[in-house]
Amino acid sequence: MGQPESREYRAPEESELPPGQRLQRGWPVTHYGPVPKFKPDRWEFRVFGATADGDKHCWNHEEFSALPFSTVVGDLHCVTKFSMLAAEWGGVPARTVVELAPPAPAVTHVMVWAEYGFSANLRLSDFVAERTIFATHKDGELLTAEHGFPLRLVVPHLYAWKGPKWVRGVEYMTADRRGFWEERGYHNVGDPWREQRYSYQEEPGDGPEF
Repeated sequence: MGQPESREYRAPEESELPPGQRLQRGWPVTHYGPVPKFKPDRWEFRVFGATADGDKHCWNHEEFSALPFSTVVGDLHCVTKFSMLAAEWGGVPARTVVELAPPAPAVTHVMVWAEYGFSANLRLSDFVAERTIFATHKDGELLTAEHGFPLRLVVPHLYAWKGPKWVRGVEYMTADRRGFWEERGYHNVGDPWREQRYSYQEEPGDGPEF
């Protein structure tokens, strides 16, 4: 995977914060449970479920690291109300994964799976958004284990729990299904600009119909 290029720093402004958020200097470590130990010889990234060809698609760590490297500039909004603005994320765009392993026409959502059974459901439109990326780097530096190394999903336009750390695969789905935090009371969509923090705020159409 290619190396990230440096960029000119732009100081964020408070006016760019979603409602209820505060500007964070630095990057706090927030997660539930232990940090997994990375074993490159056992690591595998899978795309499965309702794929266009009906097959499962897999990459080992060397193969995934060889995919084209891109960078995006995007925010990270934590549901605990801190925000980091204008970070540079480097890695593999979700769109690239979709191009390499296309979903079936009926797919509407994905489930992103991570270590220890953690998961996050996303609308397909959010998953293939321009700045959704499987990140390996932040601001030109390799992610630390505490921040998700070797791979975390970043979805800048949604709350950060929608981008799990330590990602291992993507499941294509033809109907919505709640992920780990969504089953535990978090909003099914998670738009920070609408303050969609908790499931009790959901409106018709925001969540699964069953």
